[in-house]
Amino acid sequence: MTESRPKIRILPGAQSDLSAATYQIHNETHTLGNALRWMIMKNPKVEFCGYSAPHPSENHIQIRIQMYDNLSSLTALLTALDDLDTLFESIEDAYKASLEHGDFVIWDEKR
Repeated sequence: MTESRPKIRILPGAQSDLSAATYQIHNETHTLGNALRWMIMKNPKVEFCGYSAPHPSENHIQIRIQMYDNLSSLTALLTALDDLDTLFESIEDAYKASLEHGDFVIWDEKR
């Protein structure tokens, strides 16, 4: 039987209004952590954002978000996830369009 746990959880020590909190995101690595930190820091209402992968054998990342003006860090996190999704969709669309138009070079390793 596999353990069921939420994808994202708020770690102990968060402010009651969530203006500062650390979130643990399961089954993710530096790939998402770095992109998510970048997207969160684009928000001018964010005072601080940093992430870490606590240990290579643990399959999760932790992301710390601190907001100005007692705003919700959870809202900033969810907005950044939506914005990343939109960005990745546009990259995928551009990639598919490039493939359809043949705008790429074929490299033959045998040469």
